[in-house]
Amino acid sequence: MKTYFTLLVALLLSGAAFAQSGYRIGSKVDNFTLKDAQNQAVELSNFKDAPLLVVVFTSVNCPYAKIYENRLQNLAQSYAGKGTRFVYVNTNIGLEEGGQAAKPQPDRPSTEKFPYLIDEGQQLSKQFGATKAPEVFVLQNSADGFYLRYKGAIDDNPQAENFVKQRHLATALDALLAGRSVANSENRATGCSIKRF
Repeated sequence: MKTYFTLLVALLLSGAAFAQSGYRIGSKVDNFTLKDAQNQAVELSNFKDAPLLVVVFTSVNCPYAKIYENRLQNLAQSYAGKGTRFVYVNTNIGLEEGGQAAKPQPDRPSTEKFPYLIDEGQQLSKQFGATKAPEVFVLQNSADGFYLRYKGAIDDNPQAENFVKQRHLATALDALLAGRSVANSENRATGCSIKRF
């Protein structure tokens, strides 16, 4: 019985550690460099002119990511005039998507308007603690760098946009642009699980 209890405690602690991986709300985000679909290096510091940056961890083949594409593009266009930028990060390169996933495709977000970056080795998704595709992380620009202010779901209804009741990402962006803190800064994302190496 004692062995069973010890094993149970170990499993619970390891689960708690996994759940806490990645940046926490309020953490400063380290600069990173990823390559885009044209093999050009893109750094976090390239977005220093944006008051807010939305990092979208996504996957070319994930059905949830495909469902959210139009919503994300509409949000990106709506908030562009307010200085908010969006960047897409493909987390599954090298897994089920293979090397071809990095190439621009007709149904992918325009790489000119919305940079589409490749997370080779999944280093950035691990650093952020992303577990689903799509999953968003809102970074707020400050004098000394970017800070994480929101992470998780885009809204509360991936299946039917017309039945969305809570627009988590839009609410977070509105609060930050108005100089307020985000009341609900974490919402569990619904999507395809990011498979780890």
